Amino acid sequence: MTKRIVSDWYRRGTWWRRVRFNRRYKDVLFRRLFRDRKDLLDLYNALNGSTYENPEELEVVTMEDVIFMKMKNDLSFIIGSHLNLYEHQSTWNPNMPLRGLLYFAQQFEGLVATRGDDIYGRGRIELPTPVYIIFYNGKGMHSDKLMLYLSDSYSGGHGSGCLECTCEVININRGYNCALMEKCHRLWEYSELSAEIEGNMKKGMKREEAVQTAIDACIQRGILTDVLLTERGVVQHMLLTEYDEKKHLKNTFEEGRKEGIEQGMEQGMREGLARGREEKLRELVQKKLTKGKTVLQIAEELEEEISVIEQMAER
Repeated sequence: MTKRIVSDWYRRGTWWRRVRFNRRYKDVLFRRLFRDRKDLLDLYNALNGSTYENPEELEVVTMEDVIFMKMKNDLSFIIGSHLNLYEHQSTWNPNMPLRGLLYFAQQFEGLVATRGDDIYGRGRIELPTPVYIIFYNGKGMHSDKLMLYLSDSYSGGHGSGCLECTCEVININRGYNCALMEKCHRLWEYSELSAEIEGNMKKGMKREEAVQTAIDACIQRGILTDVLLTERGVVQHMLLTEYDEKKHLKNTFEEGRKEGIEQGMEQGMREGLARGREEKLRELVQKKLTKGKTVLQIAEELEEEISVIEQMAER
């Protein structure tokens, strides 16, 4: 697909105005750092070994708040014939390929609609090649890269089904993907700031103190000074908000888990009591039947409905 076709798609792409957006999203720092096309192009070149120099060749097509998240952490852009979706994650999520599939489906739907392509026609419709990458700086990943597959979520398992979506997860924690960090200084700076914060928290600092101390340390080391010196308050707010969102999600999960356990215990107790009462009632009915008493007499003596006693008598 030529750049002209892609540009026409984006400029005429009024299709997403029909989508109901929640524009009250919160940016995360990663997205803020790479929203400038020059920095985003540097990241793309570092990942792909390409040598693009003109930021104008990169066309940002990020759809605002369409991937069902309060925290806005994605960057979507077109360069050459590729539609790239970059996301940042600090908590592990095995459903990232599914999110990518839904995102690309929306983008392709918009492309077909704005160009007026006939999906039932005899000619093949040209589409930009989708590329989905996650930059991960959370816990639990101990390799440089990892590939996730949508088919792992299918009941048939990996490789089954007629539809696949892959997601490459790139570890940007300190000490990983060193060659990539050397090629993209901005990414290395972000990794260092994140590592400073986590290191401070391991020392026992509260989140706010850990963030402030990390920012001071990075400024002294000349890391992200263009942003930290001019937008310190904004950066600090982003980092703390992101942490609060992660904490909220974790607490919500814990509350739901505890509530589920409590409800399960209560239900189990109720069912257990009901079974115990039924067993006791059945024993009494059986004894009275062996003594030759009628269903009506038993119901009156046990103060139970006749229908209940009749059912037990039949059993």
